[in-house]
Amino acid sequence: MPLYEYRSRSVGDTSRLAERLASLFIPGTVLTLDGELGAGKTTFSQSVAKAIGVKEIVNSPTFTIIKEYEGERFPFYHMDVYRLSAEEADELGLDEYFYGQGVTLIEWASIIEDLLPPERLAVRIEHDGEQGRRFQLIPYGEPYEEWCLKLKENGYL
Repeated sequence: MPLYEYRSRSVGDTSRLAERLASLFIPGTVLTLDGELGAGKTTFSQSVAKAIGVKEIVNSPTFTIIKEYEGERFPFYHMDVYRLSAEEADELGLDEYFYGQGVTLIEWASIIEDLLPPERLAVRIEHDGEQGRRFQLIPYGEPYEEWCLKLKENGYL
């Protein structure tokens, strides 16, 4: 799998990455997020939500597992599967979200790797200094490969 990288030095940089990605979203977009605690998964999720026009406050769905928001462009489905087993996640009917009309973003997605759709954009976030973050984007299938190539050609990745 090709790997693309983005370095963020601030929350503003993280928001710019989310905005650039959001400009490419289509119904059924799936983003998976992984990274250690405090890496910025929820901050990135909030930036994605804002970029698609979610007006509500978006916070981590750690205890509710799935939160649904209405965006101006798409519904936004924000998931946090940290506290689930793969078996528990399988019972939630995630396919309805993955193949629906919205944008699905899953924090701690590697926990449910076997349940994820084959086409998605995997995002790994790592600390890079005190305020910085390194984003690794791994596209699985179309259109995600095209998105990353377009962002790279335009100097974003």
